Amino acid sequence: MSIYDTLNPEQKLAVQHGEGPLLILAGAGSGKTRVLTHRIAYLIEEQGVSPFSILALTFTNKAAKEMRGRVDKLVSYGAENIWVSTFHSSCVRFLRRYINLLGYEHNFTIYDTDDTKSLLHEVCKILNIDTKTTKERSLQTMISAAKNALISPEDFFRQAAGDFDKEQCARVYTEYQKRLKANNALDFDDIIFLAVELFQTQPDALSYYQHRFRYIMVDEYQDTNTAQFELIRLLANYTDEDGQIWHNLCVVGDDDQSIYKFRGANIRNILDFEQEYPEASVIKLEQNYRSTENILEAANEVISHNRGRKEKRLWTANGAGCPVSFAQYESDFEEAGAIVADIIGHMQQQNPPSWRDFAVLYRTNAQSRVLEEKLILQGIPYKVIGSINFYQRKEVKDILAYLKTIDNGQDSVAVKRIINVPKRGIGLTTIDRIDAWAQDAGVSFYTALLHAEDIPGIGRAAAKLSSFSALVEGLKSKLSSPDYSLGNLVDELLEATGYLTEIEETEDEETAAERKANIDELVSKLAAYEKTAGEPTLAGFLAEVALVADVDHLTEDSDFVVLMTLHSAKGLEFPYVYLCGMEDGIFPSYMSINGTDPELVEEERRLCYVGITRAMKELKLSCARMRMLRGETQFNRISRFIEEIPRYLLNYRGNGRGTSLLPKGNYRPDSIRGAKLTSGSPQQNVASPHFMGRQFGEASLKPLYYGLGDTV
Repeated sequence: MSIYDTLNPEQKLAVQHGEGPLLILAGAGSGKTRVLTHRIAYLIEEQGVSPFSILALTFTNKAAKEMRGRVDKLVSYGAENIWVSTFHSSCVRFLRRYINLLGYEHNFTIYDTDDTKSLLHEVCKILNIDTKTTKERSLQTMISAAKNALISPEDFFRQAAGDFDKEQCARVYTEYQKRLKANNALDFDDIIFLAVELFQTQPDALSYYQHRFRYIMVDEYQDTNTAQFELIRLLANYTDEDGQIWHNLCVVGDDDQSIYKFRGANIRNILDFEQEYPEASVIKLEQNYRSTENILEAANEVISHNRGRKEKRLWTANGAGCPVSFAQYESDFEEAGAIVADIIGHMQQQNPPSWRDFAVLYRTNAQSRVLEEKLILQGIPYKVIGSINFYQRKEVKDILAYLKTIDNGQDSVAVKRIINVPKRGIGLTTIDRIDAWAQDAGVSFYTALLHAEDIPGIGRAAAKLSSFSALVEGLKSKLSSPDYSLGNLVDELLEATGYLTEIEETEDEETAAERKANIDELVSKLAAYEKTAGEPTLAGFLAEVALVADVDHLTEDSDFVVLMTLHSAKGLEFPYVYLCGMEDGIFPSYMSINGTDPELVEEERRLCYVGITRAMKELKLSCARMRMLRGETQFNRISRFIEEIPRYLLNYRGNGRGTSLLPKGNYRPDSIRGAKLTSGSPQQNVASPHFMGRQFGEASLKPLYYGLGDTV
């Protein structure tokens, strides 16, 4: 039996597609990763394509790791030559090879959000911009959006003509990029921005990768922004010796799951794919392998209210399953208590599930506090995804800043972070004098440290600065020895700086133990990197760390209830899902409801669709009549998304105290009794004339059952 015989007809059609562009519209839970990996195997084993010629791109390390694991199992020979990685990881590899052509050095540093804020703070100080009136966060957002749209500082200036705020941002953007380059550093958006610039300005570099990657596959295509679209377009524009252009580009995505507009994602990339590639084939994957019929029907009905989408409808052979549950509670405290009580109820069953089978999803991070309190009171293990990332903890960032300084002394942000860590008696006045001297001399901050004796006004601090730079230079010289590992470097760094001693002296015993454990974990991460990397380097380790997302830490052996925003939940699945805060003003948000752009509500609806389709067995929706947010009590109506779900799909539990306003059974109005549903006949729990505090007569009740796309 062939591995391709396990595929359904649409999957097999996608896998066996030959040359030319292909758009695979893959609904939630339809096995898109399976299709991608089997297509890679088919190209190699059946079409004779070299593994060296295949590039598979996705967005998260977790997705890339899963895809890599499946490819390795399917492809017996040459799997290691296939590039399976995230957009950012691939672009880092492009830049490590060719970034010198753009005026950078190969050992560039990648800045995280905190590093970016620190540099923007410096820039605003230099430009005399009052950060009380012009927030650094808003400047960061505008610059990020510009890079995602491939707008350079020069283009930004031209577009800002006559607009004071935009002109001010353009000045910041220009100086910010100048400083980044001086530090031999890239922020996260630069990674793709500069890769595109490289390919647009260096034809030899572009030609090299076009000839190498003859077959390109892109996962989650609906999440691509303008820069990523252009990167893919350039790479996939391979021209052979006869002048024929080959667009062997296979993109997989679901426009109904496009939820990252705030990050620059452009849904038009997937909606207009056939306009960009008129010769493209389009295949829809609509069979869902994850959820029950009732859950999918709820998802289908909600998303059908969007206009800007490609028509598709999920179905499953999994059976009806439990009805989707909805309850309205008096307050957010009561809502949280009911969710926790329901989890406990499941765990008290004869064959209880694991804690990791439960996920509580919400629209904003602020909603997690009440849930956390209830979970703590019951002693339930949980983890908030999207809280403080491991690599954002102070002690971890301090050690990484030392490593960045050793690897790339031009990175002034890293140097300034640890110049007085542990305390060396180097004050802010001294740092400002060094910074001013470095700017006047046109050198990096670290280079200025190497000439501390020449800086006026430094005085006795010169000896302390020289001691610091001698430490860095000494460790740097040892790293060049072939027998000196990265683990040796960190051990000697901790010993030479006395960092662990300072933790013990300044923190209580419990906090000190936790911080030291975090450093130990970093050392373990470094050791794992050295084992798996072909040619381990300090720059390579720092790049890998910079590209890690918090959701990537969710592993199969983790056993805790997961709390996360709906945006963080994309790509995941859980047997039991609680979707709370289903209120207009919360979800959808006030901004989307009150805005002039109807696309905002459509994106919120796609986010609701994503949340619903995370559930495998049970989905429980809830809201509160009264909720405390940002110190204010809010009274919100039930979310319009709840009202878009047909009543027969909802097991409505009224006020959450066990009083159901929906009679159980298979009751439906006579006019639609016996109607055939597209995905089977789910267990019915149909609304009585009283629902959600309103009254419906028989005439007004009947239309609630239409719009399913079924013959009645």
